[in-house]
Amino acid sequence: EGVTGSMVGLMVMRTWIEPVVAGSQVASAFYDTALLLVVKNYYNQTNSTAPSHSLEDIQQKAVSNFYIIYNLVLGLSPLVSAYGLSKLGDRIHRKIPISFPLFGYLGSKTLLLLLILLGWPIEVMYGAAALNGLTGGFTTLWAGVMALGSLGSSESKRSLRLIIIELVYGLSGFLGSMASGYLFVGFNDRYQEGTVLVGCSIACYAFCFLYSIFVLTVPKPAASCSAKAKSAEEVGSQLPAHKQVTATGSSQPSKSSSSTPVSPSKLIIIMLFVAAILYDLAVVGAMNVLPLFLLREPLSWNAVEIGYGNAAGYLIFITSFLGVFVFSKYLRDITMIIIGVISFSTGILIMAFVRWTFLFYIARAVMLFALIPLPTIRSMLSKHVEGSSYGKVFVLLQLSLVTTGVVTSTLYNKIYQNTLNWYSGFCFILSFLAGCLTLLPL
Repeated sequence: EGVTGSMVGLMVMRTWIEPVVAGSQVASAFYDTALLLVVKNYYNQTNSTAPSHSLEDIQQKAVSNFYIIYNLVLGLSPLVSAYGLSKLGDRIHRKIPISFPLFGYLGSKTLLLLLILLGWPIEVMYGAAALNGLTGGFTTLWAGVMALGSLGSSESKRSLRLIIIELVYGLSGFLGSMASGYLFVGFNDRYQEGTVLVGCSIACYAFCFLYSIFVLTVPKPAASCSAKAKSAEEVGSQLPAHKQVTATGSSQPSKSSSSTPVSPSKLIIIMLFVAAILYDLAVVGAMNVLPLFLLREPLSWNAVEIGYGNAAGYLIFITSFLGVFVFSKYLRDITMIIIGVISFSTGILIMAFVRWTFLFYIARAVMLFALIPLPTIRSMLSKHVEGSSYGKVFVLLQLSLVTTGVVTSTLYNKIYQNTLNWYSGFCFILSFLAGCLTLLPL
């Protein structure tokens, strides 16, 4: 019995996706720091002949222009392959949308190592971003992770399961970011700048890739999608009273039901997509502008204060996890999502009026449940589609969020530049309004 129990335990452990999430996020943190340093040093050397008083401005502009193109390629290239890879994951094997992007990560990060060692031009990294995106990138990887997490959890525990994955992601990013600086400083004298960091990143991605192929197993569905009658009953409970007749009647074939243009489950899915996109617009826009806001007056933060501010941001992963852990016992998913949206919207409204450091931390404290909405929306979506469609639905959501993020980032930066001298917190008020709009479809 003991041997059987340990074998069962080992099999259960092999279904855990957390090692891939943790390893890839640590690797990503290493790579992001290394890339920034390599790009900065490249343009320092390129513009070394410029007058010293204008050198910093030229470097800032060059680095900024590089990242605009790099992020556009990185964000939009998955549009080509993500849906197809996720569909293959649904039809052939669940590990395809996980292993394939990890292979692409390995290749693209190796290009950065070769660039450092062989002195290639920095434009090679646009090709690395394209390789990353065309093999699925984060869009496909995260959709695959969420599909696997949903598949191995019961409906009652699914929101908690997905927020645990988000918690592992956040904590790994925090640890990776902290370690990356020490690794860079510690080995800077003995090796070419960034070599050790990129090498560690590649090693982490190699571990994740090998784990996903040889160790990871696809969990058996813990609970299939509810019967149509149960689904209709659940939908009915989430719709206004005048919609309930349609919901309860949808499980019975009749002439009257055929006249309904959108079935209740499809309506729920559409509304959840709209809510996720609006919420992502609010969050991405505000978080893109926040670092710029902190650097200028009236706060004018230095590097140490920025570090503390980033650490406060990572604490939201822990508080949101604790929120779901407690709320999921007493509240419905939709109620938890609304709490998360209100938490973020209120916090970002306070941020618009921040003039002193203590107010920033009050705003961050109010945002303590800001991470709850998106994983819980994914959990709700999984309850309204068949298990065989998880990958497809999650990647469509992720593609929607990525596209929204690319557009929002550009738009908010332009608005921030134009309102900087008038009212620097204006973008946060826009995010508050977008957060309020999120409540409508919910």
